[in-house]
Amino acid sequence: MAKATSTKTASKKASTKTAVKDDKTLLQELFVDELKDIYWAEKHLTKALPKMKKGATSEELANAFEEHLAVTEGQIGRLEQVFKLLDIPARAIKCEAMEGLVKEGQQILEDTPKGTSVRDAGLIIAGQKIEHYEIASYGSLVQLAKTMSRNDIADLLQQTLDEEKEADQLLTELAVSGININADNEED
Repeated sequence: MAKATSTKTASKKASTKTAVKDDKTLLQELFVDELKDIYWAEKHLTKALPKMKKGATSEELANAFEEHLAVTEGQIGRLEQVFKLLDIPARAIKCEAMEGLVKEGQQILEDTPKGTSVRDAGLIIAGQKIEHYEIASYGSLVQLAKTMSRNDIADLLQQTLDEEKEADQLLTELAVSGININADNEED
């Protein structure tokens, strides 16, 4: 009789576990995984931006990297708000894409001559690759949040998406307004 009771208890625990797990849809699981991924990416970027700033020749580009660091720290805070709204701990999962993009930026610093506009042009390319990754990530997260009827979360993520688009536009303006032209005139 004790064995039958423990089997029923185990079965009941299993069905309770399943019922709790079933409350979360596969789409919600994907959303949370992607949220953890971009959380790691943003935290990793806060370590890379000071190096990009230090490596920049143009004062305007250095300032853009410095300003984006402050914006990124605010974005991390916003992601933490999203975790709170979801009632889950803010936890990062390593983002292989961001790690690779940051490595590319570091490679530019190693491969280009210090104090040149060519280095700045390379840093702009690296920065825009990062921005485009973030734009894709946040754009997808906004749409998933809307699909899940979480407009509160979608609104927070939209703020970040807008900031990432602004950063991308600023980098384009810096490239077009002089850095690329100066780089084209530099001799080997």
